[in-house]
Amino acid sequence: MSQQLRSFLAAVGLIAALAAAGYVAVIVGAATVVGDSETGIEESAKSDGWRGVRSGTAGRVSIPDPQAGILIQSEGEIWRSIRNGPVTAAGAWSMFVMLILLAVFYAWRGRILLAGKPTRREVVRFNGIERFAHWMTAASFIVLALSGLNLLYGRYLFIPIVGKEAFAVVTEGGKFLHNFVAFPFMAGLVLMFVLWVRHNVPSRVDLQWLRLGGGLLSDRHHPAAERFNAGQKAIFWIVILGGVSVSLSGVALLLPFAFPIFGKTFVFLNLFGFGLPDMLTPMQEMQLAQVWHSVVSLGLIVVMFAHIYIGTIGMEGAFQAMGSGKVDTAWAEQHHSLWAASAEESVAEDDSVAEDDSVPAAAREGQG
Repeated sequence: MSQQLRSFLAAVGLIAALAAAGYVAVIVGAATVVGDSETGIEESAKSDGWRGVRSGTAGRVSIPDPQAGILIQSEGEIWRSIRNGPVTAAGAWSMFVMLILLAVFYAWRGRILLAGKPTRREVVRFNGIERFAHWMTAASFIVLALSGLNLLYGRYLFIPIVGKEAFAVVTEGGKFLHNFVAFPFMAGLVLMFVLWVRHNVPSRVDLQWLRLGGGLLSDRHHPAAERFNAGQKAIFWIVILGGVSVSLSGVALLLPFAFPIFGKTFVFLNLFGFGLPDMLTPMQEMQLAQVWHSVVSLGLIVVMFAHIYIGTIGMEGAFQAMGSGKVDTAWAEQHHSLWAASAEESVAEDDSVAEDDSVPAAAREGQG
């Protein structure tokens, strides 16, 4: 091999060796940089500053939005997992189980019929303002329930059927409808409370009604009841208390960051040793309001399934009470005997007054 060839091969080998060495150096250097970076992150994570950022501590900002001071809001993932996990699953199962129970009960018990023949005499069960309050609250609740359920379950049920675009349009319209129909619902709650609270105070009669199952399990026992029986009183207080709770959380969602309620509530509960966190960020307040709003709303929907059942197909004559406002006296005596007795006394007094008022007119006709 000539001297020139050996020199050429040596030069090529040197170049290759230098290139390989440089390549290895780059890899080692990059690994060192990455390692140093990771070590730096680990060290930063231990610092108070990073811990504050990671936990969602709000800093000071010069813009009007205070939420801009929160760099990392890690509770958002917790909220998302709770909303799309336990809340959604428990709500679906609760509604499904309630519907199955009602179907089984109807198959076993059938419709609760009038024990005797109707008398064809009617008494006023609910006057016009009472029926207005009921139907305004009921209609608005149905709209709120359907639009709210669409927000929870619509993406799973309707997107595969109608597509994303149509679902987005329907959901946006439902959202606006939900926000505005909430106000008639709240007005209905106030009106029903004013009209019926005095009739829904628990009494000893309710204990006997509960002991006998309210006459729902057998035709042989129809316990005495006042204008509202124990079951109706329970529904009343569930609607009022649950409705107020869902209204407060709804207003908090309707006016973001302007109406915090959970921090103050937790402060009060901590007086009884609950040990709840009361230093909540505005975003945490919104997350709690949304979860609570969903949970209470789902509970009300489940309860209303039973209420709608007994008021329609479950009991003969029940819908008529809130439809026309009048019921047959036989129905009143069977389901609300104590109230029926007082109602018939009022009817008898009115008839007596009417007869007394008609005497002068009849006398005048006789003279004529």
